[in-house]
Amino acid sequence: MLLQTSVGPQSGFMGIGMGYWVIMGGTMLLSFLISSTLKRRFNEYSQIPLRVTGAEVAEMMLRSHGIRDVKVIQVNGHLTDHYDPTQKTVNLSESVYHMNSVAAAAVAAHECGHAVQHQQAYAWLGFRSRMVPIVNLASQLMNLVMILGVVGMFALGNGMLIWVIVACLGVTTAFSLVTLPVEFDASRRAMVWLESSGLANSMEHDRAKNALFWAAMTYVAAAVGSAAMLMYYLMQALGRRD
Repeated sequence: MLLQTSVGPQSGFMGIGMGYWVIMGGTMLLSFLISSTLKRRFNEYSQIPLRVTGAEVAEMMLRSHGIRDVKVIQVNGHLTDHYDPTQKTVNLSESVYHMNSVAAAAVAAHECGHAVQHQQAYAWLGFRSRMVPIVNLASQLMNLVMILGVVGMFALGNGMLIWVIVACLGVTTAFSLVTLPVEFDASRRAMVWLESSGLANSMEHDRAKNALFWAAMTYVAAAVGSAAMLMYYLMQALGRRD
């Protein structure tokens, strides 16, 4: 969280005006609406039974694509499901791993969609993976700049610091945007497989599709928020040049 509270581009390092709080408020509201809708849909579709568990759905989808070197494992937490391309594991949260419901099947199939992307060398997934070290560096640099904005801004100068922030946000925003096609494609692959396997018929096609859509939409909120913050600080940086 930024510490300066004065208004206007000339009010000190990262002077925060009304625009900042509008962006923050709007982004938080969008994120809350998408997150609450996802949780509501997940809880609703968790009540619709299926003959197989999330773990079994994942194993079935991997086998049907000839993927033998990816393990399906359980991880702690709620909606903490993810695919790890470095370890080649489909990590399913406790509820998804053991649950036999529409929600569990949709989430498991989505994560396996990433494993299929990896197997088929999906370009956007490869690009995102190569960006990870740069994004980690940018995030660490952002944390350092936040500290320098308080204790060292006179040594580096306001202009330099704010342009560093713009550069870091540019990297993280690019990562968020690249993530979008990766996530929506994983949901698409999941839906195609659920339909071809026959599971979509018993789990109500529209509900499965809706669950996959809202799972991917969480990344839209992140991308919008990152892009909005980038535009805010870019305008602040350009304003200092006038």
